[in-house]
Amino acid sequence: MVGLVVVLGGCGAILGGILSDEGLLPGDSMELAWQAPPDPGAAAYGNGDWIVDGSVIRSRFDAVTAFDAASGHHRWEYAPPGRDEICAVSNEADGAVALLAHGEARRERGCDTVTALDMTTGRELWHTRRAGESGEPGVEPDLVATGAGLAVVRDGNDTQYEPAGKRDIPQGVPALRAFDLRTGVPRWKAAVADGCAPHRVAAAARQVVAVLKCGRSELQLAAFDPADGKQRWTVPLDRRSVDGESDVMFMSAHPLVLRVVEPDESGLRAYLAFGPDGRLRGRVDFDSDAGKIDEYEPARVTVDEEGGRLLVVTTTPCRNRQCDQVVSFDLSDGRELWRTRLHNQDDALALRVVGQRVTIRVDRGLKQSRQEGLYVLDVATGDEEDRRSYSQDVNRRKPVTDLLVHDNLVIAVQLGGGTRPFMAYRPW
Repeated sequence: MVGLVVVLGGCGAILGGILSDEGLLPGDSMELAWQAPPDPGAAAYGNGDWIVDGSVIRSRFDAVTAFDAASGHHRWEYAPPGRDEICAVSNEADGAVALLAHGEARRERGCDTVTALDMTTGRELWHTRRAGESGEPGVEPDLVATGAGLAVVRDGNDTQYEPAGKRDIPQGVPALRAFDLRTGVPRWKAAVADGCAPHRVAAAARQVVAVLKCGRSELQLAAFDPADGKQRWTVPLDRRSVDGESDVMFMSAHPLVLRVVEPDESGLRAYLAFGPDGRLRGRVDFDSDAGKIDEYEPARVTVDEEGGRLLVVTTTPCRNRQCDQVVSFDLSDGRELWRTRLHNQDDALALRVVGQRVTIRVDRGLKQSRQEGLYVLDVATGDEEDRRSYSQDVNRRKPVTDLLVHDNLVIAVQLGGGTRPFMAYRPW
C-alpha cells in the first residue's frame, strides 16, 4: 500500500546510557505513540490498508475507518449501504481515491457493486454495478484497481446473472471496464478473447494489465492502453502453460510483477517480472540458492518500484536452525543484488521500501528480553543504517500484514478480528 519511509533521527545515538522502566536504552529504542481500538470479529475478505493525506486507513468487511496518522484520533468511517459486505478493495488509492467492491451475502449477490471513496473525507464519489459471480463473498484479490486516473473494474463471466438496468454488459461476455476515477464517467470497455475471462486487474500510468483465465487450463497476461482500452499484447505467464487454478496476484503494475503459485507443489511457485512489451524479464523462485520464501507470509515480500527491485525475506539453515535474511533481486533479469542476514534469532515480520531505505519489523525470539525490533537498511546495498528495540509488542496471535511510515512513526498493521489494526511507534 501507499506509504513513506524516513530515516529515523538519531539512529545509533545512546543518550545517557541509563535504562528506562522497560529495560531499553533511550536512543536505540521505539516506544508506543498510539494504538487504534481493537477490532471485533472479522471476515477473511475485504481487508486493506492505506496511508493518504496524513491518515492511516483500514478496510474490513463491514466498514472503512480512518485515523489521524500522527495522533491516532478517529477521522471518519464509511459503511457500505444496507447489509452489503466489502469483499475486495483496490491495492492503491490513486489520487486519494480507492475502490470498494461489495454485495449482500445473504442474497448471494456476490460483489455486484463498485464504489469510489474519497480517502481524505470518507465520502462516496460514485458507484456502479458490475457483472459478478453470484454467491457469498470470498477473498478476491485484484478485482478492482486504480491508476492513470482510472477506476478499472473486472466484470465476471456469470451467465446466470445480469445486473438490472445494465443491458450494456451482455450475459456471458467478460470484459474490463474503465471509469474516470473521480467522476465515474465511463471511459472504455475492453473485451477479451473467446474462451477467456479477466481474472486479476492492475493499473499504472502507462498501461492497464490483466491476468486472463482461459478455461481451467491456462492463465495469460494481457496489457491495454489506458487511453482507449485497446489491447496491446497477450502472453503466456511462463514458457509452459500455467494451471488455470493457480493462486496469482499482482505485486506491482509498474514495474509489472506477479506472484504465481500453482496448486501442485511441484509446479511454478515464483515471482515473475515482465517488461513493457510483455516479455518475461526476471524470475525469483520461492526456493533457490538465496533461501526459501514463505508463501503464507506476503508481508515479507515487497517491490521497490523506484529502483526496480524485489525484496524478500528468505530462510536458510545456519547453526543447526533456520535464520532469516533480506535478499534483493534485480527485476530486469532476476539476478541477486545483495543479501543481509538478520542478527541472532531475529525473525522478520514485515518489510517496507520507499525511497532509499527498507524498514523491517522483526520478532527477536522467546529468549530475548526485548521481544521485537526494527532494522533500517540501505535499499541499494543492504547495509544496516539503524537497529532498534520495541517497548511494546504487537498481538502475536495475528500476523503483521503491513508496515506504514508517517514522519518519524513506524506503524504496524494487523488486520482481522481481535486485534488492533494500527499500532504506531516512535524512536526515543
